Amino acid sequence: MKPEKIKEIIDKDKVVLFMKGTREFPQCGFSKQVITILENLEVKYQEYDVLANPELRENIKEFSDWPTIPQLYVNGEFIGGSDIVYDMYRDDELDSVFSNNEES
Repeated sequence: MKPEKIKEIIDKDKVVLFMKGTREFPQCGFSKQVITILENLEVKYQEYDVLANPELRENIKEFSDWPTIPQLYVNGEFIGGSDIVYDMYRDDELDSVFSNNEES
């Protein structure tokens, strides 16, 4: 998947999660952790299953220059993977990230 297409996907929705599996059936604990956090915060998000698209799975890592999945984007900006998202959630820093996202 070309970088332009990935950028289009990221820009389409305010909150985008690239993950393994789906929100209903996550395929790794890290993806499940991020889903749980987003749902606890009642954030609307669009997920993309990288296992269903191997080209996306590899190219999203290059696009973000981040080696692991899941990857969370908010308002077109890369936030991080599961550890960063968890740390921000634990430290009450995610509220400010989503505060510009309330209308979605």
